Amino acid sequence: MSKQAKRKQKPQLIHWRLYVVVGFVCLLFTSLVGRAAYIQIIEPEKLRHESDMRTLRTTSNEVHRGMITDRNGEMLAVSVPVKAVYADPKVVHDRNGFADMRRWQALADVLHEPKEEILARVQTNPKKRFTYLKRQVTPAVAEYIKQLKLPGVYLKAESRRYYPTSEISAQLVGLTNIDDKGIEGIESTYNDWLTGTPTKHKVRKSRDGHVVERLDTVQTGESSNDLVLSIDQRIQQLAYREIKRATEINQATSASIVVLDVHTGEVLAMANTPSYNPNSRDNLQSYRMRNRALTDAYEPGSTIKPFVVAAALEAGTIKEDQIFKTHPGRVRIGGKIVRDGRNYGDMSLGDVLVHSSNVGMTQIALSMPVQELLGYYQAMGLGNYSGINLPGESAGLIHDRRRWSDFERATLSFGYALTVTPLQIARMYAMLGSGGVLYPSSILKLKKEPEGEQVISPEVARSVMQMLIGVTEPGGTAKKAHIDGYPVAGKTGTARKAVAGGYGEDYVALFAGVAPVHNPRLAMVVVVNEPKGDRYYGGDVAAPVFAKVMSGALQMLNVEPISAREKVQLAGNVRRGE
Repeated sequence: MSKQAKRKQKPQLIHWRLYVVVGFVCLLFTSLVGRAAYIQIIEPEKLRHESDMRTLRTTSNEVHRGMITDRNGEMLAVSVPVKAVYADPKVVHDRNGFADMRRWQALADVLHEPKEEILARVQTNPKKRFTYLKRQVTPAVAEYIKQLKLPGVYLKAESRRYYPTSEISAQLVGLTNIDDKGIEGIESTYNDWLTGTPTKHKVRKSRDGHVVERLDTVQTGESSNDLVLSIDQRIQQLAYREIKRATEINQATSASIVVLDVHTGEVLAMANTPSYNPNSRDNLQSYRMRNRALTDAYEPGSTIKPFVVAAALEAGTIKEDQIFKTHPGRVRIGGKIVRDGRNYGDMSLGDVLVHSSNVGMTQIALSMPVQELLGYYQAMGLGNYSGINLPGESAGLIHDRRRWSDFERATLSFGYALTVTPLQIARMYAMLGSGGVLYPSSILKLKKEPEGEQVISPEVARSVMQMLIGVTEPGGTAKKAHIDGYPVAGKTGTARKAVAGGYGEDYVALFAGVAPVHNPRLAMVVVVNEPKGDRYYGGDVAAPVFAKVMSGALQMLNVEPISAREKVQLAGNVRRGE
């Protein structure tokens, strides 16, 4: 072997290749540095924005709607925690969520929804990111759905309004919609007060949805407020039970009852029939949701007569000891005849009220100018809103005419040619009990006694109250409204309902009054609309309801019954007309 073959060859450096590699490395490094500098110095916001889009979220805390309670703290409306079931169709499709249809069938069964409808919401648009499957499910149902582990199906916390008193206070308290917004009654009127606003935070979340950083407070929320009503639920329940029974017994179309505190104007009870269950939203009927004590206006019939007497006494056109000649029990006015039930002959002012004499009331009404009588009506609250601040309240109707015939003036005195609501009648009787002071009605519990307006003198108010005691005593038109131990000053009313062209065959039966007379505490009106059968008079239909509710309410409020000495003194005052 030659020496040349044995000699090792030394590697030779190829300079141009080295330069190419070094140049490429330098170029790559320079590019990376340049790109990094460009991203971090010249245009850093783009990637920050991209990062924020993926990680920044706004979260909020859950705020429950405020409670509604009665004056004693009994709950009338409260929010309970529930869950909303929703789906992300894109996630369902991406994760092959339809692989096990048995789970979807189980979901449909627990939600009481057809499986086809639920699947249609998820399958129709695979790119959709949100769709509700069911709102307001119970925690137990939510836990069952959670165990199904359906990909793309989630739960979200929300609240549902629950009404412990159900139909008893339904029209008064009202209800909320599925988004917890008040749409009827108290819930609607005080929606802003009852609804709080959540506090919103900006946070950074990880890929799995956990909060890794709290950055800022976007909005400072406000707590919801509770609402305390003037209602006494014990009296409300009693009132509703009795008018519901009266409605069924008399096969009436509807009925309403209002109970007021005569010294404050606070509403202690306001109930209507027919009612509804606000906890069951299926097949809600609008006519059942109407608060008829506020919205429906009727001709008041004879319940208005005490206030005609009060107006005439206040105006000085009649005297307390005046005798009215009603023989022969009818009188012709402007070609039309006003009649009494029978010929009462000569009557005192108190007898005119006790026997509800239309002839006597006509003489009283014609003794004063019609505008003066209308002025007293309006001062006593007719034709005006009560101040209760609830939706749908009617102001009633008092015609404003330039000319009135004598017959029209007469009809004004026994409750025709004008319309009033049950609440307005209750306010007027409460005015008598408060010594002639008219207070605005309040559905909220008051912290101090409100300022009222003196519309008639205390002497006139007391005098009319004394006269009305005889209405519930033997010989009066409302013996069924008598309450042992609690003397009642009240008046019946039976008004024929107006139809096109005159009056029809349907009636409204009313009784309104104040008790106890010696120490007035409560005013109440009972209105039964369109009772069927032969019993349609206020003394037969409405008076028994008044007696049961007023007796129970006074006992609940621990109002002391009249003593034997006070009873004798009161009887003497009635005989003397004091």
